[in-house]
Amino acid sequence: MSMYVGESLIGEGLEVAHIDLLIGDKSGPVGAAFASALADQNMGHSNLLAVMEPNVAVKPSTVMITKVTIKGAKQAVQMFGPAQKAVADAVCDCVKSGVIPKDQADNLCIVCGVFIHWQAEDDKKIYEYNYAATKESIERAMKNEPSVDEMLAKRDSAEHPYYKG
Repeated sequence: MSMYVGESLIGEGLEVAHIDLLIGDKSGPVGAAFASALADQNMGHSNLLAVMEPNVAVKPSTVMITKVTIKGAKQAVQMFGPAQKAVADAVCDCVKSGVIPKDQADNLCIVCGVFIHWQAEDDKKIYEYNYAATKESIERAMKNEPSVDEMLAKRDSAEHPYYKG
């Protein structure tokens, strides 16, 4: 497994979750991206490991990267709280269900882009939407979905929720 890519948008309002992720071998391009993301911290973009609780990081090792600039303590706590727990739980459940093969969990890593709107309020929705979007992203990545044929079939009918053209 060199690199698989997954994406999912779930939810509504300011708590909407949009996950982009990479899954691949630690010794490949995803491993290099993982190490770079964890080692390269910038103001407003604090990358962090996905943990179910302190001292219990998930396998495959997962680094969460912020897709928007964190603009204050409230947004940071949402990233280091409900979003972190959601991503960790989704990764764990994908191993538990076999979507990610358990015997590969130590060899793989995940780079997970997480969006937290700076005006989001509802931590429960942040958790629920990010859990569902992360789980769906992993499932899609591991199945190479969408297929090329599905993408081509949607070309003329696809509707983007943030561009009405």
